[in-house]
Amino acid sequence: MDTAQTSRPAPPLLSRLAAASPWSRGRIAGEAVLLLVLAGIAGTMYGAESSSAASGGAVALLVALLSLVRRSLPATVLLASCVLAGSVLGCGPLLIYASWSAGSRIRRPWRAVGAYAAGLVLYVVPALLADGGEGIPGLSLLMTAVLGGGPYLALAVVPGLASRYRAQRRDLLEALRRHNAQLVREQAMVARQARLLERQRIAQDMHDSLGHQLALIAVHAGALEVDPGLGDRQREGVGILREAARSAMRELREAVGILRDDTEEPPAPAPGPEPEAAGAPHARGAAGVDALVASSRSAGAPVELRRSGERRPLAAAADHAVYRIVQEGLTNAHKHAPGAPITVELRYEPDSLVVEVANAPVPEGAPSGPPAISGGQGLAGLEERARLVGGMVHSGPSPDGGFRLAGVLPYGDGASPVGREDATSVAAERDVRGQIPAGAAGDGGADMNRSDPKEYAAIMSSKKNVALGCALVSVVLVAGVGALLVWGVNKAIDEVEKGVIPAYVYEDARIGDAEAELRKQFPEGDSLLTDGVEKQGPPLPQDAVCEHYVDDEADIVYRFCFRDGKLVAKESYPHEI
Repeated sequence: MDTAQTSRPAPPLLSRLAAASPWSRGRIAGEAVLLLVLAGIAGTMYGAESSSAASGGAVALLVALLSLVRRSLPATVLLASCVLAGSVLGCGPLLIYASWSAGSRIRRPWRAVGAYAAGLVLYVVPALLADGGEGIPGLSLLMTAVLGGGPYLALAVVPGLASRYRAQRRDLLEALRRHNAQLVREQAMVARQARLLERQRIAQDMHDSLGHQLALIAVHAGALEVDPGLGDRQREGVGILREAARSAMRELREAVGILRDDTEEPPAPAPGPEPEAAGAPHARGAAGVDALVASSRSAGAPVELRRSGERRPLAAAADHAVYRIVQEGLTNAHKHAPGAPITVELRYEPDSLVVEVANAPVPEGAPSGPPAISGGQGLAGLEERARLVGGMVHSGPSPDGGFRLAGVLPYGDGASPVGREDATSVAAERDVRGQIPAGAAGDGGADMNRSDPKEYAAIMSSKKNVALGCALVSVVLVAGVGALLVWGVNKAIDEVEKGVIPAYVYEDARIGDAEAELRKQFPEGDSLLTDGVEKQGPPLPQDAVCEHYVDDEADIVYRFCFRDGKLVAKESYPHEI
């Protein structure tokens, strides 16, 4: 039989319980300890009060069950905890934790207000039904309800407000984080768009200006090369000039393509015959160093190439950086030290490749041409190129008076410890809040795509309302608790004054005195202070109405008994508290 067809949907209660968020091991251990503490307190205290271990165990089991389901059924557990806390000794801690869960999980404000209002009624009702519906002895039902509301504020309302504020603050921070991530992504997109537009403009300017000039040089050099009036040596020099112009045009096209395609390096050449054999341009890597040296030698410069160590492969970017370092070093030597010997050295060290181009001082008597034109950007560009692949470049005068340019480039994938500072990473570094995890600002942050300015505004509005509501409730709580304290102190003073008389009233009273005269010296009303003291003293006289009071300084009870409007007996005895 196909079990998939016979399976029944889970009941709604079980579905809601299963929908609770999964717990980690630490959370499971914490919940277990909390369950044992709450159940142990309630079961022990109620068992001691009722003198029944079975009753204590039943209460402990009920408290443990409510503690387990308080996260998935917050309102229901809150109401049940209010009933238990109002009628069963030891269930106050359960009400605190149930209110903490309900405050953060009952999302709708009016539903939360209704739940806590119903909880107040359920908490106070057991006290009102005590002693057959008469409430606390000596107090009216209204006073009993007011006195029961004070503990409810401390056990339920305060934890609920604190939990709700904590949850709202967490939601606000999450919304701010998503909104901030969206701003970072938008800033990265704007920066990337601006960079692309600038690169397009630079590429267009290079193509229109440099391309035209190089094309003219190549055309004029080609025409001059076939001039019959030139000798073989002059024709060879013109051929070198024309080839250099063609090479410069190829590199210009590569640079323009890189700028337009928004890439950092030219694409790797497709597999095929060797460049020299096929008549293709020279390789732009360590393999093209020989061609650079050969071109310089053909121009009449004394160049020496040295290699040492075991050759190892480099990443594409690092390999291209080798070519650019040698090219820049040879160019600078030709411009600033014409005729000086040049040494190009490639040293394959265990952890990196060292590229060095050094030239000696200009020989005395060497012909000097016009001043070299230099933009001052070549060395800065090399340093940036080497840094992006995890290497470094150093340049400066050598001890013999010449000039030295050296670079250190790593093997392998050439990954930089710093990384490429594109617009995204730069924007992420400017995120001073530090709340965006790694990769959140990239295109792969799926959860960040949910950020919505309307959601942010709605959450901010709700948080403002919650903040105002919490402030209002806090003011009401402070005012209410203060009023209850003042009322309680006054009530306690009244209760004491109703049951206390000074010692001279008892001493001045004589048997046979008129009851009306003596009662003028007694306080009016009954007092909880004298409740049950008649059972502590001698037996009451027959057919007499007795009044009991406590001394205002000592623990002594004074008894006055009247019959037929006369004082017939008075007695004093210790007050057992």
